[in-house]
Amino acid sequence: MSIEDCFTFHKNDIIVVGCSAGPDSMALVDMLLKIREKYNLSLVVAHVNHNLRKQSAQEEEYLRNYCEKNHIMFEAMMITEYGDDNFHNEARNIRYHFFETVVYKYQAQYLMTAHHGDDLMETVLMRITRGSNLNGYSGFKKIVDMEGYQIVRPLLSFTKKELEDYDKKNHVMYYIDDSNAKDKYTRNRYRKYILPFLKEEDPNVHLKYLKFSTVLQEANQFIENERDKAIRRVIHKNILNLTLFKELDSFIQKEVLYYILNDYYQDDLILINDKHIELLLNLIYSNRANAFVNLPNEVIAIKTYQDLELKKVTTEITTYEVELSKYVELPNHHVIEQVDELEGNGNDTCRLLSSEISLPLTVRTRRLGDRMAVKGNGTKKIKDIFIDKKVKLSERDLWPVVVDAKGVVVWLPGLKKSKYDKKKNEKYDIILKYS
Repeated sequence: MSIEDCFTFHKNDIIVVGCSAGPDSMALVDMLLKIREKYNLSLVVAHVNHNLRKQSAQEEEYLRNYCEKNHIMFEAMMITEYGDDNFHNEARNIRYHFFETVVYKYQAQYLMTAHHGDDLMETVLMRITRGSNLNGYSGFKKIVDMEGYQIVRPLLSFTKKELEDYDKKNHVMYYIDDSNAKDKYTRNRYRKYILPFLKEEDPNVHLKYLKFSTVLQEANQFIENERDKAIRRVIHKNILNLTLFKELDSFIQKEVLYYILNDYYQDDLILINDKHIELLLNLIYSNRANAFVNLPNEVIAIKTYQDLELKKVTTEITTYEVELSKYVELPNHHVIEQVDELEGNGNDTCRLLSSEISLPLTVRTRRLGDRMAVKGNGTKKIKDIFIDKKVKLSERDLWPVVVDAKGVVVWLPGLKKSKYDKKKNEKYDIILKYS
């Protein structure tokens, strides 16, 4: 079997190859070199130096020289620091982002990686153990359509041993990453202990897994068509309508949740399993009007009445206190301004008489125990006003509260007026507008 049996090449193809200098990727580069002249291929090797082993610099230098000798364009980057708790996930994201920049730089049609049959088996087994959906259980695709190019994994019909034998036969030099033998990594344990057993049962078991993967992908395509119909009904501006969501079939519900999660966890949902889907479903069906759950990589799912929204946790401002002058721009992207005249008398306006309050006025975020004197109704907790007005939990911490110099709440902009607010036909000397 040759690489031409695994993928249809065209004249003048431009191909970027993700290459680590290991046995698999070096075999792929050599295979492409052997057919380069036949198809007039333009080859670019893209290498990421993970900067974790002393050998990393040596591998990069070897690849640079190899490419120069074989007239291949060479692009490399070094990862200088890691911030994610999940090293493999972060390194993968960095790699593919770099590969994509190289693809766009050379206007390549394809990004090729050296994933082989053993890799596919490991991924399928890991997903089954962790729990996933059909798309996850299928492992990964041979061809993935990206924006303006395709990711191609042409070696899925080969085993790792076949690639190592190819290197030996063709005198292809490569480097071995010692960390691939360490049991602390989950994938390595599958590689060392599970795959050898399966291959004893059937030396060509990797081809059975490839067929299994293909069948699941075909079934998943049908399911995704049904899921997409549901998505158009239940998701608007990235917010899930829970009333409509609960009308869906339970299987499609899970597929919709996986779809939403894909925006945050990308191609293979490696960090997400059935437990996280169950967490989201428990949140959705809980009796609490406002609640949230934390997901991997600082993602939070927030339920607000009949809406569900996912957000990336950031270090945004959550408290502020500013003296109210002529014009104040607020962290919630609204403004409060003092004006000379104003029509209307809604909750986004406030008219005050300075002699009845203590100046200066201040706008701040809510505090524990905040209450406001409401006309004819005594006092009311700010928290209860938020609940009555169905303000999203995610918006409450930044919602402006206007107080006087003694800390008396005189206005909850956009929501509620206090007893200090004046009608247009009453006496007042301060007019505030919230927009």
